[in-house]
Amino acid sequence: MSTVEKDAQVLVKRSWKLPVVYVAASILLLVFGVSTHGDVTIRLNDKSQSYSIPDIVTSGAPIVWVLVALTILVTACELIVAVRRIDVPSWARAVGMSVVGVSTILGFLLYAGSDSAGAVTLTSTLVSTVAISTPLIFGALSGVISERVGVVNIAIEGDLLVGAFAGIMAASYFQTAYAGLVAAPLAGALLGALLALFSVKYGVDQIIIGVVLNVLALGLTTFLYGTIMKDAQDVLNTNRYSLPDLPIPGLVEIPVIGPVLFDQSILVYIMYAAVIALSFFLFRSRWGLRLRACGEHPRAADTVGINVGRTRTANTILGSAFAGLGGAFFTIGSGLAFTDNISAGNGYIALAAMILGKWNPVGAMSAAVMFGFAQAMARMLPNIEPSIPANLISMIPYVVTIIAVAGFVGKSRAPAAENIPYVK
Repeated sequence: MSTVEKDAQVLVKRSWKLPVVYVAASILLLVFGVSTHGDVTIRLNDKSQSYSIPDIVTSGAPIVWVLVALTILVTACELIVAVRRIDVPSWARAVGMSVVGVSTILGFLLYAGSDSAGAVTLTSTLVSTVAISTPLIFGALSGVISERVGVVNIAIEGDLLVGAFAGIMAASYFQTAYAGLVAAPLAGALLGALLALFSVKYGVDQIIIGVVLNVLALGLTTFLYGTIMKDAQDVLNTNRYSLPDLPIPGLVEIPVIGPVLFDQSILVYIMYAAVIALSFFLFRSRWGLRLRACGEHPRAADTVGINVGRTRTANTILGSAFAGLGGAFFTIGSGLAFTDNISAGNGYIALAAMILGKWNPVGAMSAAVMFGFAQAMARMLPNIEPSIPANLISMIPYVVTIIAVAGFVGKSRAPAAENIPYVK
């Protein structure tokens, strides 16, 4: 080995984070492998499909042991990489993480479903994942826009809450769900305007004002729900007006994937378009360049003629409108009436998804889908293994959030000027 190659290896920082996580996953899968007995039923059929897919009944243990072998192989490779300080391409790391993650999840599902009267409803669980992930993705995109422009948006939780409230109220009053689709982002934008007013114009600490706005949204919606809504349930809070599913002909019949992606409401399709559009415009347009400049170096942006205050204000309001639109999914998007604190902490999970996604729309979406899958799996488990304690199941999404943020964020760097008021 040449001197140059040796020097290059020395410069690679040794990290034990992934090896430790992989070793833990290997041990967990070994426990699953030893404990898995009997057959498991895997159900790929979904009620939205026009044809029926037979259930797959197979022995769970051999599949789990194959997953154990794959995970141990990836773990061994990662240990060698850490010990020898080998510089591994990011795509290879992503493949390794995917293999370990998918193996652990499948191993757990096979373990829970083995020798059980219930079935592992894979397609239905993925459909639930998309539904649960939709408000999280909108909230995460809201955070990406706000923080990229330099404003920390802790108020995503409040945006989701007022969006859910305004969505069901407008839909009930005007007797059409599409009225709620307009009112929800407007309510989120109004809360975003308050965030921009105090943080951009008056320089109030953005984290403090975000927490205050969350409390304001919770208190205001609780008060209005307990007074106006309860007195006129049929007029202002009825679940009769919800967004219908709009199946895409042909695509919806694709096995497994069709019902998951192409039999959704217009709100989910807007979410698809929002991720694609934001991924392009944030990094490939003048608007995106100006937005990121205000979040990274506002002094330099001001020097070249960009109005930092106006740019921050407009995009903070835009980001909050995204979150408000996501909040509509809790009511008109799911066919549910409004209840107290219906957002239930999803705004904070969306914030974690944004951080885990490293302030990138696609990354934030991927992290939100991961959290959504954790919640969907927690909802499925009682059907296949009723003996698992309900409190333990309800902890799964939050445990996944903590492990993901603490274990995989790595060296992600927030925009340099976020939470720093700009004064000329």
